[in-house]
Amino acid sequence: MFLRTFGWSFAITIAGLIAAGLIWGAEGFGVVLILSILEISLSFDNAVVNATVLKRMNAFWQKLFLTVGVLIAVFGMRLVFPLLVVGLTAHLSPGTVIELALDSGKTHDGHTYAEYLDLANPAIAAFGGVFLLMIFLDFVFEEKDFNWLRWLEKPLEKIGRLDALSSVVALVVLALSSRFFAGDRAETVLLAGLCGLATYLAVNGLSEVFESGLEEQQEAEEQAERSGKSIVKVGGKAAFFLFIYLEVLDASFSFDGVVGAFAISQDIFQITLGLGIGAMYIRSLTVFLVRKGTLDDYVYLEHGAHYAIGALSLILLASIKYHIPEIVTGLIGVAFIGAALASSMVRNKRQQALEDAGAGAGTGAEG
Repeated sequence: MFLRTFGWSFAITIAGLIAAGLIWGAEGFGVVLILSILEISLSFDNAVVNATVLKRMNAFWQKLFLTVGVLIAVFGMRLVFPLLVVGLTAHLSPGTVIELALDSGKTHDGHTYAEYLDLANPAIAAFGGVFLLMIFLDFVFEEKDFNWLRWLEKPLEKIGRLDALSSVVALVVLALSSRFFAGDRAETVLLAGLCGLATYLAVNGLSEVFESGLEEQQEAEEQAERSGKSIVKVGGKAAFFLFIYLEVLDASFSFDGVVGAFAISQDIFQITLGLGIGAMYIRSLTVFLVRKGTLDDYVYLEHGAHYAIGALSLILLASIKYHIPEIVTGLIGVAFIGAALASSMVRNKRQQALEDAGAGAGTGAEG
């Protein structure tokens, strides 16, 4: 199953690195490899959260996520989307933006493409930061089957019963960010943050509406199929909006990687290739987690990933004013997921020991 899931990622990695070496030489090969590793290190939490959504979708939509979704992730979010952002924020024509992107040394009004993208960072960070913050807040405020940091999560679940609390908190954080981080870009940050909030509410809300409708129609079948706690695989409109939700989620995760990549290379094609290879592994890892049932076996992984998302959202908002190295972002995500994995393993061992003790006591009683 491992080779079947990661086969395309391995093949594209080999082909991409060979192409990089042939086109740009040894230096280009190294740059693309570094960018690939950067993308993977920044996106472990993305894969875990993706898996929590993807496991609710049927086999057709899971396959679509690995095919069409990859094309959107690589060419849409890593190539086309930055072009659109630069064009909109700098008020440049599409032709000018493409010219700047194709020639890293070319300037327009004294700025290169990379510099324009950096100038657009406040809007990018506000949109992505608020979107990711809403994901984190909705998770910590909802009631969960398992609590990892019980001392924190139980009180948050209680106050999370208040309607629209996540949106209120996100708006307060956005207002504070625009006040203390944005300077003369406060209006841009507020507008971009509100767009991020509106996008989350629209896409997440629509997917929940269609999914709840589907679950009502399949209630009898769902109860018959359940052993323990399983999830009905959704399709149709519900799966479509979950798919859109995943793509917007991927875009939010890719913002810091795309902007940070220009510190490594000024060549947009090297960046797209490197980040695209990394995105392939995240897609494959997402599917592997779903098919392997890893999230069911290690119950705190989802918690760790969401705490990493919460940290990333705050880092994005802070990056409106301060430069935060990508290595810091990556290490924070890995640390949360590593801690959650370790806690899950400890829990599993404890549960197994209790089951063994219970089985031993039962055998002794029978004797």
